[in-house]
Amino acid sequence: MFLSDFRREFYEVIVSQRVLLLVASDVDALCACKILQALFQCDHVQYTLVPVSGWQELETAYLEHKDQFQYFVLINCGANIDLLEILQPEEDNFFFICDTHRPINVVNVYNETQIKLLVKQDDDLEIPAYDDIFRDEEEDEDDSGNESDGSEPLGKRKRFEEDVVERTMKRRQRREWEAHRREILFDYEQYEYHGTSSAMVMFDLAWIMSKDLNDMLWWAIVGLTDQWIQDKITQMKYVTDIGMLQRHVSRHNHRNEDEENSLSIDCMRIAFEYDLRLALYQHWSLYESLCNTSYTSASLKLWSVQGQKRLQELFADMGLPLKQVKQKFNSMDMSLKENLQEMIEESANKFGMKNLRVQTFSIHFGFKNKFLASDIVYATASLMENIEKDEPGTDNFIKALDSLSRNNLDKLHQGLELAKKQLRAIQQTVASCICTNLIISQGPFLYCYLMEGTPDVKLFSKPVSLCLLSKYLLKSFVCSTKNKRCKLLPLIVAAPMDVEQGTVIMVGIPPETESSDKKNFFGRAFEKAAESTNSRTLHNHFDMSIIELKMEDRSKFLDALISLLS
Repeated sequence: MFLSDFRREFYEVIVSQRVLLLVASDVDALCACKILQALFQCDHVQYTLVPVSGWQELETAYLEHKDQFQYFVLINCGANIDLLEILQPEEDNFFFICDTHRPINVVNVYNETQIKLLVKQDDDLEIPAYDDIFRDEEEDEDDSGNESDGSEPLGKRKRFEEDVVERTMKRRQRREWEAHRREILFDYEQYEYHGTSSAMVMFDLAWIMSKDLNDMLWWAIVGLTDQWIQDKITQMKYVTDIGMLQRHVSRHNHRNEDEENSLSIDCMRIAFEYDLRLALYQHWSLYESLCNTSYTSASLKLWSVQGQKRLQELFADMGLPLKQVKQKFNSMDMSLKENLQEMIEESANKFGMKNLRVQTFSIHFGFKNKFLASDIVYATASLMENIEKDEPGTDNFIKALDSLSRNNLDKLHQGLELAKKQLRAIQQTVASCICTNLIISQGPFLYCYLMEGTPDVKLFSKPVSLCLLSKYLLKSFVCSTKNKRCKLLPLIVAAPMDVEQGTVIMVGIPPETESSDKKNFFGRAFEKAAESTNSRTLHNHFDMSIIELKMEDRSKFLDALISLLS
């Protein structure tokens, strides 16, 4: 059931209860969690936080805690599957779901008692009508009436024959209704996509209650930026949501520059700005950032000798000496940095990179620390999927959550260093896949398998890293291929998951086209292919387009996908 008044129907219901908070492992979910934690702190709400990275962990967490809690809040998980069927909860358990995954399962939408959905009503959800999906059981109980042996009086027999005709009509109507229902559900569930950021939904709640702080606003911005970096929403949706947040930024950060209103040195300040679409460039060197940003690397084809030559030409056109661009950004000459954005944008235009500037927000902690929203996204995601120390996922989750607080700048800087390593690894893997022709056209889609022993392959056993690699890889392949048909194809990337158990992780992403609406059909296709071949798959991720698969079943699974999508 959709909630219309989040304050009255959600917050005021749970504020006097003990709450179990189940949070998915993605940056937007972490930001939404931080906002809710801050609200809980204001009102002294008792809660337990449990990170869940997939359906199995969600089920386990529920079974472990169901006796202690009545109220469960799920962030970025639970909306796109029949939750009551999975969890089989008691009747006095209530689930509040704030999830960006679409489409929302119709059973969750029409459950009036236990499922409460925190979803922005301006999202275009296209929910099928109740009567098209559900039918009263009483209508069908009539179908198995008493049969006659032919010995009744004439009038009674006539009435019986009329009943038979009526029942036959009802059965036919039911069959037609069921066929129509399957068709409607197929159309509704065919594509997977994402709605408004959960962090923005939670910030709206804080704003309605007049408890919104600058920190909460920043977390909402980071949640939205995560959706944009992960390519989960369209450019149009991103710009629209940026506009909404910009109004809040103006409200929270306006000030008069005079003696009485001057800011303290450790104050936090958010600013809207047009900035360069270059990953981590203010914490790296300009050279490294240009080389390891998907957009510039793909546009210049940096995996080729020709591409490297074009990069040198770009720097020459900007009038930037290599000595300057290869040192830390902070150490560059002030005279060069003054008009750097304009210089880079002007030269990039000549090299075909017309979208190098992007609308974003930056944050200042005092005078020394400045971060762009994208910096925080990369850093937090890298901490969450850190493979350098063999620590349990919960530890990484807590570190990533801590890095979002402004009093944990050391963790944030650690995340930035990890993010640089991750971006380098992605770029090297992309170059290697393109140079060794690892991307194969399988007919209806492109396919790439990362072999065991590939450098950094362990990093890509994690879903966020693998999705980021897939998007970089497809963008680069589209720029490098001369085959026009390949430019319109989606991509499947597989990487070793657990060598001992012989499993691979597989992700499917939609085609790289300008008009792309970010709708992904691979979730349903993977389910159907697994069903038709009895492949041993695990559909454990909240994103349906990510699955785990036994190594030996890979070829028959791919064959089924090819015939399904052809």
